[in-house]
Amino acid sequence: MKQIAFIGVLLAALTTSIWAQEPVHLSLQEVQDRVAAKNLQLKAAHQAYVAARGDFRQTNALILPSISASHTALATTNPLMAFGSKLNQEVLTQADFNPVLLNNPDRYENFATRIEVLQPLFNLDGFLGRRAAKLKMEAMELQSARTQEYMQLAVFQAYKQLQLAYQAEQVMAAAVKTAEQNAHLIASYVGEGLAQKADELMVQVRVAEVRNGWQYAQSNVRNASDALFALMDEDGQGRILVPEASAPWTEDLPTGEALGGLDARKDIQAMHKATQAYGKMQQSSVLGMAPRLNAFGTYELYDTELLQFGADGYTVGAQLSWNVFDGYKAMGKAEKAKAEHLKAQYEEQQYRNQSEAELAAARRQAVDAKNQWKMAELALAHAQEAYRIRENRFKAGLEKTTDLLMAETLMFEKELALSQALFNVQLSHKFVEFLTK
Repeated sequence: MKQIAFIGVLLAALTTSIWAQEPVHLSLQEVQDRVAAKNLQLKAAHQAYVAARGDFRQTNALILPSISASHTALATTNPLMAFGSKLNQEVLTQADFNPVLLNNPDRYENFATRIEVLQPLFNLDGFLGRRAAKLKMEAMELQSARTQEYMQLAVFQAYKQLQLAYQAEQVMAAAVKTAEQNAHLIASYVGEGLAQKADELMVQVRVAEVRNGWQYAQSNVRNASDALFALMDEDGQGRILVPEASAPWTEDLPTGEALGGLDARKDIQAMHKATQAYGKMQQSSVLGMAPRLNAFGTYELYDTELLQFGADGYTVGAQLSWNVFDGYKAMGKAEKAKAEHLKAQYEEQQYRNQSEAELAAARRQAVDAKNQWKMAELALAHAQEAYRIRENRFKAGLEKTTDLLMAETLMFEKELALSQALFNVQLSHKFVEFLTK
């Protein structure tokens, strides 16, 4: 008896330590809002989209001009450079044509300011590459949105898991109270000679087992709370999350078709856009040998002193070029792009097939979960009534101690099973919704 009392004191001390935390009361919507604002996985998914958007913006160079400016200072005794510098500076005189000066010029300085403009006019493979980059950006945007939907499901599951943990803790707390009452009753019967010492020991073991289960339920509460704090990217040290009370479940199971089906899912759409992007890259690689037309222009300023502009001149023109043969490099690139496009098509179809199978299984699981919930409600009602009858008969001396303990154990098991069944039906409902959203 002393050992059982010591275990009770120890569990009470552990319980005080566990619940000596700052309670944080948050609704499901409040948790979802915090996760949407601070979750690291969502931030990483958004940055993946930003990176894809950056790749697409780089392709603006295919339609916008490229403008650069430079200022060059040089000193030279090179005959050609010295003569050309004087010519650019528009300071050439008759004396500069002296062969001795032409062949062996003195050190000469030149300062040149140059503004260059390049304007693409026709780049067919580049435009296809730009289209592929845009499709990739759109795919990453859809994937980021899908990650947000997945996180909403994860938050719902974690929040309901926390509610379930609290319900289990409350059930086990009630089980401890009932077990202690029975233990006190048996102890009284033993003192009056109406029960045997073995019955008292049996009840004491039951009390210890239930208290241990209560402690385990409290640890599950703490674990579920920490999981939600992690999703919110918050430190749960010294705090414990307290959810809203679980409301009665009255929703019907979703059919899937009413929610949009697979074609409405953002991950399916993202896979399709990625496949289209690979198709554009294949076309771009095939047209890599097509001619390219670019315009260019330069404006130059020259002087013998730094940042002075004594003479100027400009050059404008256009260039038509094409790659006739590059040692099969373009052909190898086209072959690789074709293979990657086919690979993307196969992966998209495989993903769709897997998603269809997953959805069908989820619908069946949702129906099974609802049936299990209804059966759990009926089983709990029967177990409660059975315990009430056996308790009354036991008080009247008509039932064994073992029968009472078995009925008590069964009643609390069915109560926990009902909480778990409700959790399963809620989660299966949301999972079907997620798979068809």
